[in-house]
Amino acid sequence: MEHRELAFVLIMLIITIGIYGIYWLVKTRREMVDRGADIPTTFLIIIPIVNIFYIYKWSMGAAEVTRSDDAFGYIVFLLWLVLFPAAFLVAQDKFNAVKETKGRRR
Repeated sequence: MEHRELAFVLIMLIITIGIYGIYWLVKTRREMVDRGADIPTTFLIIIPIVNIFYIYKWSMGAAEVTRSDDAFGYIVFLLWLVLFPAAFLVAQDKFNAVKETKGRRR
């Protein structure tokens, strides 16, 4: 997973009024699929009701890729539904932690 600064993600979300969030979803989905996660195409995000299924699959994929338990996936999913900017930050923080852990093993 690519390392992204949390402040950068938050500032870009604010400046672009959330459009960066779509770009971030596309990029992180591709990175997770490359690591074996089963996440459908990001185009589902534009279809009402179906987008909830997409976010659920994305959240569970994030839990799988970070080798977290399903509770992490459920927490991220609930954050998407209730306080979506926090979901970006929590997920990216976990992605960054995984990247740092793998970097230390080498």
